Amino acid sequence: MTQEMITIVDFCNHYQTEITFIRSLQDSGLIEFVQKDNEQYICFDEMPRIEKFIRLHYDLNINMEGLETIDHLLKKIESLQNKILQLHHSE
Repeated sequence: MTQEMITIVDFCNHYQTEITFIRSLQDSGLIEFVQKDNEQYICFDEMPRIEKFIRLHYDLNINMEGLETIDHLLKKIESLQNKILQLHHSE
């Protein structure tokens, strides 16, 4: 199964964002790149998360540490919601 992907450069041009910001997301572990033929790509599956980070950073001026914190808290909320669902289904 092949994943649909876009190069980092094309992604940044389309979203009018800086490559350094996208690389910072990857360096902090918030997103992952795919290396192929000496080019780095973003999987389409990652795009909603990256779009969220772009909005938070550029629209609300949230720095990288803030993005990491928000991502951690959202994952924690999702985990707790899943546990609540499991408890409801086990009753």
